Amino acid sequence: MDYSQFMIMHQEIGLLVVFLLVFLFDTFLSKNVQSKLSVVACVLFGAFTVYSFIQPVEVGEAFAGMYATSPIVGAIKNILNIGMFIVLLQSIKWNNSESQIVRRGEFIELMLLTLFGMYLMVSARHFMLFIIALETASLPLAAMVAFDKKTYESHEAAVKYLFTAMFSSAIYMLGISFVYGLSGTLYFGDIAQQVAGAETDFLLYVALAFVIAGVGFKISLVPFHLWTADVYQGAPTSVTSYLSVISKGAAAFASMVILTQAFGALYSQVWEWMLYALIILTITLGNLFAIRQNNMKRFLAFSSISQAGYIMLGVIANASVGMAALSYYVLIYIFSNLAAFGVIQAIENAKGKIDMSDYNGLYKTNPKLAFAMMLAMFSLGGIPPFAGFFSKFFIFSAALQEGSVAMYVLVLIALINTIISLYYYLLVVKAMFINPNDNPIESFKSHWSERAGLVICVAGIIIIGLVSCIYVCLTDAANVSMMF
Repeated sequence: MDYSQFMIMHQEIGLLVVFLLVFLFDTFLSKNVQSKLSVVACVLFGAFTVYSFIQPVEVGEAFAGMYATSPIVGAIKNILNIGMFIVLLQSIKWNNSESQIVRRGEFIELMLLTLFGMYLMVSARHFMLFIIALETASLPLAAMVAFDKKTYESHEAAVKYLFTAMFSSAIYMLGISFVYGLSGTLYFGDIAQQVAGAETDFLLYVALAFVIAGVGFKISLVPFHLWTADVYQGAPTSVTSYLSVISKGAAAFASMVILTQAFGALYSQVWEWMLYALIILTITLGNLFAIRQNNMKRFLAFSSISQAGYIMLGVIANASVGMAALSYYVLIYIFSNLAAFGVIQAIENAKGKIDMSDYNGLYKTNPKLAFAMMLAMFSLGGIPPFAGFFSKFFIFSAALQEGSVAMYVLVLIALINTIISLYYYLLVVKAMFINPNDNPIESFKSHWSERAGLVICVAGIIIIGLVSCIYVCLTDAANVSMMF
């Protein structure tokens, strides 16, 4: 074996170094020193994230073409790193709590392990490697969802997440077995050549439907979303925030790579119309069910389902422009959604309150938290001049470049749903600033790590949409990559 090919995997190797350092710190140092583990892990991962941005990523392959990297792949991994760093930062107080302290190291190590699997998902160009990466990213999450061992809802959420992961993997691998039987290969590029040069078989339609269904479970597309809200509600809030942005973003990136690299020749014949239907259902039903929620975690669960539909608009757009728009959308979604979860976690850790009705009059007692939540809702709803407006603008623009009548109708439906989403996002703002409350949440000072996470998220919401060079850099990276 030529071990020099490992050198193009410098992001994966760097992540493994962070994982090993955290593991050794947790295993061998004294309990007094271990109390600093969460902070040390955050610093180590922050340094690794900076290194990943500084170190250029070149186009290359490894392991006979099973693994590939390029500038846009490196940018995608850096976007996931940003979200991971914010989640680690916001979880420091919870991870040092009395109920969590004995599992503090395991929580961080499992998060790093799932991120490693997501790295491989994005870089995989062979279905065997992709399945290994998928399970590496999925199975530790089931343990993370069940971390709150004394809560029945956490146990229920873990069981439902595990069943969902099992079903999605089984459906996905069944589809892959059909693809292998028809094409005789598991390489994305070879599959594309086989399906492009042969007559379309009905079994290929079935196989692709299974593949899209398996990916749909990971992204929480309708109708594969049924247990998503239960998992979000039962899991610890730090885990929920991780599921809502990092896991969903990695699955969206991987699905675009699979559909464009392996099945791009079948776009207009097969999966274009499949995704049209899934996107419309996902955006519409996610919005309608979000209106009915009072629990803030379930509220954001249905919000994330709706956001998944918008994310998938990038998948059906022109390949390079769509990948740039999708990457930009996920970047802004990370800041917006983690800002909302940061406020929820700060209030839950301090007061144990999680319902929207508890937020009535929050501005009077905790104006800074109310302001951060307001910006998060405005950005998620796409209100200008916040970053969420620009992310929706670019993803709609990328989708419209295809130029078909069906795409114009799809974008129109998405725009109408954006108006619906504004209604339920403004319900939270109304609760905090307008609704009366004789007994509002008492004024409190959140933990320094929670404040730091919120400052980063608020800065991202305000600044990123106005810094056009970020989108330009993502577009250039997508254009020069060999992926497209």
